[in-house]
Amino acid sequence: MSKRLGQLQAAVDDFADYAELVLGRSPNTVKGYVADLRSLDGYAATFDQFTLDTLRLWLADALTAGKSRSTLARRTAAARAFSAWAYRQGYIDTDAAARLKAPKINRALPTVVKGERASELVEADTDDDGHRAEDVRDRAMLELLYATGMRVGELTGLDIGDVDLARGLAHVTGKGNKQRVVPFGDKAAAAVAEWLELGRDQLAGDTRAVFVGSRGKRIDQRQVRRVVERAGQRAGVEHVSPHTLRHTAATHMLEGGADLRVVQEMLGHTSLQTTQIYTHVSAQRLKRVYDQAHPRA
Repeated sequence: MSKRLGQLQAAVDDFADYAELVLGRSPNTVKGYVADLRSLDGYAATFDQFTLDTLRLWLADALTAGKSRSTLARRTAAARAFSAWAYRQGYIDTDAAARLKAPKINRALPTVVKGERASELVEADTDDDGHRAEDVRDRAMLELLYATGMRVGELTGLDIGDVDLARGLAHVTGKGNKQRVVPFGDKAAAAVAEWLELGRDQLAGDTRAVFVGSRGKRIDQRQVRRVVERAGQRAGVEHVSPHTLRHTAATHMLEGGADLRVVQEMLGHTSLQTTQIYTHVSAQRLKRVYDQAHPRA
């Protein structure tokens, strides 16, 4: 390895810290970025070789090798973020990746549970083994996920002081440590209140977490996913996840007349374009109902 290449590798390590601490990227995203940038070694051994043409060749070879469009999009994001950082640090004279375009990804529409089935899922009997406290907790988690559309990591990250039952508000910490306030209704409030008053003290150890596991520590995301999946099976809804409930909450809000920007704020989307995917879901369902109901369809 040349001295120049060693400098490039060290720069990638420094960039990884920047991406996590300053840009607020998740550890998994940063890990992906680093792996992508490491794969540039055979194309750009020095910063002088870190050019737009080189980056385009790198992506073209990845496409020829059968890499998915989502992988190519992530590689593009990694290169653009690294390039902008390297330019500000003085490693390169121009932001080489500024004009690098990500391939268009054909996004699959999210799975949505119909209204009645969603209620059945949330209200499903979650008590497998007679542990009343865990049963109350699971019901509260299901109600809150569907009521707010929050991510599973946001749910498990809730502390006692983050939930205002009287006002029906949850203070959520989302991606990049961004804070937002999410409303929830009476049914979710009642379920969470029952858990805090009757169930949590039976399980909780020395933790501020709203939801805890059987050992008294903050509940694990995998455990929440299992709870949702089991509830879905009882309600006859297969392959359901916390993210399914997030999609469902957003779609049902729009179908109920909510403004798109309200749903954007509730979900914590930075871009309105991300939220707009739910309008396509609603339109699809509207078309199906029309085809079934209208005599001239």
